[in-house]
Amino acid sequence: MKNAFYFGDNLHILREYIPDESVDLIYLDPPFNSNANYNLLFKSPDKSKWADSQIATFDDTWSWGDAAEETFEDVLAMPGKAADVLSSLRLILGTNDMLAYLTMMIARLLELHRALKPSGSLYLHCDPTASHYLKIVLDSIFGPGQFGSEICWKRSSAHNDTAQGLKNFGHVHDTLLYYRKSRKWVWNAQFTPYSEEYTGRDYKLIDETGRRFRRGDLTAAKDGGDVSYDWRVKKPVAARVRWTADTDDEWLNPKRGWEYKAVQPYSGRFWAYSLTNMKIMAHEGRIRHTYDGMPEYKRFLDEMPGVPLQDLWSDISFQKGDKRLGYPTQKPITLLQRILETSSNPGDVVLDPFCGCGTTLHAAEELGRKWIGIDVAVQSMHVVQDRLKHHFPNVKYDVFGIPKSADGAMWLAENHPFKFEEWAVTALGAMHSGKFRGDGGIDGTFYYLTASDDRSRGIVSVKGGRSLNPGMVRDLGGTVQTQRRLTKDDKAIGVLVCAHEPTKGMRDAAREFGKVDTLFGPIPAVQIITIAEMFAGAVINVPAMLDTVTAAAIGRKKSARAAFKNPRDLAQREMLLAIAGGKAQELTAELPEDVPVMPSFRERRAAG
Repeated sequence: MKNAFYFGDNLHILREYIPDESVDLIYLDPPFNSNANYNLLFKSPDKSKWADSQIATFDDTWSWGDAAEETFEDVLAMPGKAADVLSSLRLILGTNDMLAYLTMMIARLLELHRALKPSGSLYLHCDPTASHYLKIVLDSIFGPGQFGSEICWKRSSAHNDTAQGLKNFGHVHDTLLYYRKSRKWVWNAQFTPYSEEYTGRDYKLIDETGRRFRRGDLTAAKDGGDVSYDWRVKKPVAARVRWTADTDDEWLNPKRGWEYKAVQPYSGRFWAYSLTNMKIMAHEGRIRHTYDGMPEYKRFLDEMPGVPLQDLWSDISFQKGDKRLGYPTQKPITLLQRILETSSNPGDVVLDPFCGCGTTLHAAEELGRKWIGIDVAVQSMHVVQDRLKHHFPNVKYDVFGIPKSADGAMWLAENHPFKFEEWAVTALGAMHSGKFRGDGGIDGTFYYLTASDDRSRGIVSVKGGRSLNPGMVRDLGGTVQTQRRLTKDDKAIGVLVCAHEPTKGMRDAAREFGKVDTLFGPIPAVQIITIAEMFAGAVINVPAMLDTVTAAAIGRKKSARAAFKNPRDLAQREMLLAIAGGKAQELTAELPEDVPVMPSFRERRAAG
């Protein structure tokens, strides 16, 4: 299975494109029903000129309506206990926002359970708002016996809930509900480091080689102490402990007791190891002798794995080197690394149906796992593309749900004009405004390099209709001039994206605005790019466009010049539609016309 990113409603995508028992691990961090309006914060590379961009990505509000009622009926028609649980929740809660949220979650969790391999696991990230209901839901789908743990992740050390007059305790933790699909699941035990207090108290001894150790008893109680234990293979061996031997041959006689270096165990005690193992441990320097000659076993600190991982995770938080991408629900990559390392192996397939800014995909790529990401926000795909390309320049994956041909883009423009607008902006590497009305003629923005230590901004306007005229170009030019005055950025430019071919008058009007001088040469102040030209390879004509990751990094640096030391950061970004490394168009070239932007799993498999 290839890495893949799907754009669209994850319920539809799971049902239509993800086959049965094809995924090894699922992590999902769905909206928490906290009635929050989440915004994606794009960092400005120079706050003296431009403010950070707040872009609404989704509303974390699930209200009861026709869509919720329809999904509710779909769940009731499915066999299993989930329908019974949902019916009971309706009696308890009524038809309110919480029931709408739980209905949405049950429908998706049923599909995720279907897609999970028998050896697979699922981690559902939630908060106390609905975690108690979600656990009942998961019990009905996976079975109560498949519950693994309720993990408490301390996400912050303090919260301002109490400071806002809410008369409540500060909310500083999230919950991860961990379930397995069967009794045979992937599990790689994880350990956390010992505390300094513990090692200082229990491992205070240091041997002649400088290794810290603690003392261990070499004897065993009479009950059970007559069977030796092979410490190398960790299993009982057929040998009685209490026999004598000066040589290995004599030791094999079970009728006689034995001493080790003329020492007998204390009264009523037996040696816990065979003579052979005692000799091996002595040879390896693992035995020390007390003042009275009694041998003791050295348990070296550097050979101990640590404390077995518990269900309270207070050791994971954002670190100084982590890239904060402005996404409202971004999680530390170390959190996902721990989950993936525990419940998957290299080469396994990891699925995140609410992948947001792509932390799960980042961790999977870094750890050698295959991955599938799904998200309903075009901006999410934008951020994921930038993030993966920034950290893994040679990453390969397919993108589905996004036009991969001019015909597919035209279909999107005619059927979903707002989604077309989002796609067109992000396909050229700009950041969508998050608004579809009242945006002042600015559908998107981008930053580009004008000199070795100077940036400027561009404005994007999208026209998806067939009715085009020169006035649209002049309106964009006027918006650019206004922005130049407001931001004191005399090199701001404008880009008009058209679904259909513009008129000659529009091309002439664009030339009237002249050119902008940069250190790398002059560029048109107002540019027009059509969808057909985009698929032919056209990009915005600027020296070097900054992606979201680089722009945010520059904004955090004190020295503007220091931000440009990595040549990779200056590379012209690839268009979103070509993210599969040239394979995307090949995959959809022969697809039927009724699947303009997303091939089915069968069609994808047939395409190779």
